[in-house]
Amino acid sequence: MGARIAAVDYYLPERVLDNEELATEFPEWSVEKISAKTGIDRRHISAPDEFSSDLAIAAARKLFARDAIDPQTIDYVILCTQSPDYFLPSTSCIVQNALGVPTSAGATDITLGCSGYVYGLGLAKGLIESGQVSNVLLLTADTYTKFINPADKSVRTIFGDGASATLVTGDGDVDSITAITYGTDGAGGKSLIVPNGGLRAGAALQPNAEPIVRELTPSGYDLYMDGPDIFNFTLRVVPRTVEEILTKAEMEREDIDLFVFHQANAFMLEHLRKKLKVPADRFFVSLAESGNTVSSTIPIALADAEGQGKLVKGMRVMLLGFGVGLSWGGLVTRW
Repeated sequence: MGARIAAVDYYLPERVLDNEELATEFPEWSVEKISAKTGIDRRHISAPDEFSSDLAIAAARKLFARDAIDPQTIDYVILCTQSPDYFLPSTSCIVQNALGVPTSAGATDITLGCSGYVYGLGLAKGLIESGQVSNVLLLTADTYTKFINPADKSVRTIFGDGASATLVTGDGDVDSITAITYGTDGAGGKSLIVPNGGLRAGAALQPNAEPIVRELTPSGYDLYMDGPDIFNFTLRVVPRTVEEILTKAEMEREDIDLFVFHQANAFMLEHLRKKLKVPADRFFVSLAESGNTVSSTIPIALADAEGQGKLVKGMRVMLLGFGVGLSWGGLVTRW
């Protein structure tokens, strides 16, 4: 019994922040400059009373309705988020109850960002192929915009909120999800961090992250990103990881029908595509309408690719997430 991705869908909040609005707030950045720099035209912003559980529940209900999935058939819920509703209880427990998933199901949160979808698929595969469960509901949900200082244009132009829902089932072949590769470099944790709001708020893990140092009025969380450091990390890790995945899969680059990477920003993705020498028609980019939704970018891109007819049954797809942690992970899946 092999685990496979059976269905994917996603949900984006109603409120939209477009480049025209950002250019009004930051006149030194034109609409054209924001679009060229990020590849993002619009991002969706969660409402003040809308949180990760709400987004995850909405994504799951969309999936259930579209694919006629009975929540009573779910054996395990994995929720990937770095913006939980509470320190405790786990957000996955809130979601389990709201969705009507049976109390006999397991439910757990994983705290990962850009690599979280791949890690979640790895955990779902392990649960299924070890015979513990048959159907895993893998959810990703983040409300990063609640962490962002309103005056920090460098991250306001990039991040959006969103959630995804994926059904992973045990009726596939053992190689439906394969060549899983992970990596962690916690020394780079200071490069993308929310320095305030947690129990160790204001600690010296990254002094430059403090809002006053950045000439910002503190807003409570004040997400900080060292863009150049993250960019250099990506260029260092991603090409190496692609080769590791191909080696594990016993495949050549030409055997991959579609590459779907974490949708960080268009500039970075295009740089990676050229460095890897992947043709544009086999390298899917989908962030113009949603922005960087962290753990949800890969499943959103998968759903969009399928909806556009660029991802069809039988294709071999490489998924690769990389970023906050620092953390990365990739795999090959047969659609």
